[in-house]
Amino acid sequence: MNVVKGIRRKEKAIDNEDEMISILERAKYITIAMCQNNEPYLVTLSHGYDKENHCIYFHCAQEGKKVDILLQHNLVWGQAIEDCGYAKGSCDHLYVSIHFKGRVVFIEDVKEKEHALRVMINSLEPDPEKVIKEQITKKSIRRVNIGRIDIDYMSGKKSKEVIISF
Repeated sequence: MNVVKGIRRKEKAIDNEDEMISILERAKYITIAMCQNNEPYLVTLSHGYDKENHCIYFHCAQEGKKVDILLQHNLVWGQAIEDCGYAKGSCDHLYVSIHFKGRVVFIEDVKEKEHALRVMINSLEPDPEKVIKEQITKKSIRRVNIGRIDIDYMSGKKSKEVIISF
């Protein structure tokens, strides 16, 4: 069994799963870390969080370094950060962050691909219906590569006010 060390600063911990999910839903992007041959690799992705299936969808090219690594070793650690700004005069930056662990699966099923695209478009676009009509076609669904991160673990941390001052 994997044991994940808890957050040291308990006053900054986010324990409420709904709050963590809300941050994942609001995040403009996520960053995921993966590893190949003991060499770390990090990428930032547009995404959509699917609350019903507790997973994150992202789209990417059909080939490339990220895809090669994930096909060999699909375990990732990721984060979503909400920047709350620099606290002037305190040498502190305020934030909310969610960290997650999960496994990436590349989707082949056409219906799930369409669902994933809708999830992403709805989370990213101010006028999703217009983009859905223009972008989701049989051809685009066949062509797009969709990754799904099945989340095993989440933790959250926030620093929305200065706690320690030098």
